[in-house]
Amino acid sequence: MCMAEAADVADPASVQALAARVERSPGRLDILINNAAVTSPWGEQAAGADLDGVAALMQANLYGPWRMAQALLPLLRQSPAGRIVNVSSGAGSHVDAVFGLTSGNAMGTGYAVSKAALNALTVKQAREEASPALRINAVCPGFTATFEGGAAMGARPPAESAKGIVWAALLPEGGPRGGFFRDGQPLGW
Repeated sequence: MCMAEAADVADPASVQALAARVERSPGRLDILINNAAVTSPWGEQAAGADLDGVAALMQANLYGPWRMAQALLPLLRQSPAGRIVNVSSGAGSHVDAVFGLTSGNAMGTGYAVSKAALNALTVKQAREEASPALRINAVCPGFTATFEGGAAMGARPPAESAKGIVWAALLPEGGPRGGFFRDGQPLGW
């Protein structure tokens, strides 16, 4: 059964209500894709960042996925092949030559730091998870045309970017845990 449910990942009550709805029916969860994201202003630098704005961004980009996983882990553990996919970004990577932390691009610092933190959270979640069937990974979908003008800037279509997320959501038994991937390939962070 496939279902879609709405929740505000920055609102603990909304997340708990979602978990209660899923627990009532169908009673378990097979795949959680954490894809909430807020961006920071283009060109934002650490020295001048609006920290109130960064705190709000962290609520969605880091604490939201963390909150969702905490609320839904009991249901994911009931699945024979539970999966958590944290949608991250190359902006949170030391390795991504175009958008990464050391690339010198104008990707906002708050966004980049939040995605680096999400990668770190993914590693900790995966290493601490006792269920041998549960796989937790992070995926960078790549530069994706999810905003007006994105395609003109060379961003790829959302359907192309979604393939890596689907790959992580459908990993076979014994697949990787705690990794960071783009298009099914490891991406250093």
